[in-house]
Amino acid sequence: MSTNHEPEAADMLDALPAVTEAELRTLHDRLADSADSRGVLDVAYRTLDTPVGALLLAATAQGLVRVAYDTEDHDQVLTILAARLSPRILSAPKRLDTAAREIDEYFAGLRREFDLPLDFSLSKGFRRMVLSHLPDIAYGHTASYAAVATAAGNPKAVRAVGTACATNPLPVVVPCHRVIRSNGSFGRYVGGPEAKQALLTLEAA
Repeated sequence: MSTNHEPEAADMLDALPAVTEAELRTLHDRLADSADSRGVLDVAYRTLDTPVGALLLAATAQGLVRVAYDTEDHDQVLTILAARLSPRILSAPKRLDTAAREIDEYFAGLRREFDLPLDFSLSKGFRRMVLSHLPDIAYGHTASYAAVATAAGNPKAVRAVGTACATNPLPVVVPCHRVIRSNGSFGRYVGGPEAKQALLTLEAA
C-alpha cells in the first residue's frame, strides 16, 4: 500500500485562500507596530519619492538617523545601518510620518527649516561638529568650506569640512548642499551635482 501523501498535501495547499498584497501590508504594519510598542524596533525605515529621487529615511528612538539618496544603494545603506546601529531594523513608515511630511513640505516650498529630532550616531568628532554648524547657513544662502571650517573652530580644516559634508548621513535635512567652494563651484555632494543644483535652485526661488 502506498504511503505517499504528497498529492494530498498539495491539494490542501491549493485549497488555501490566496493572500492579497493589501493583506500582507496589513500584517507587516501590525508586526511593525507590535515591535515598536514592545521596544524591540531599534531602526525604522521607509522610502519617500521626491524631486531628487527616492530617499531612504531611517530613524531610531532618538530621531532621524539617516537620509540616503537612491544613488547610494538603499539595500547597502540598510545593511550598514544594521551593522553599525542594530540588526533590529524594519520597514515601519509610521515612525517616519513627521519626517516625510516635513521633507514633502520642503520640496513644495512650504518649509525653510526642519523641526525634527536628529540622531547623529553615525557622525563622530570633527565631522559631527561640522554638521552641527550647517543649519546656521540660512535657507537660500551658501557658505564656503573655509567659512564652515572657521565656524567649527579649525580654519585650516577646509578639506575635513569637505569630507564631513560628503559623508553627511542626513542630507537635505542637515543642509550640506549649502556649502560650496570659494570659487563658487559645488565640490562633492552625496546625491550628485544634479541633486545639489536642484536643492539650491529650489531655495533660490
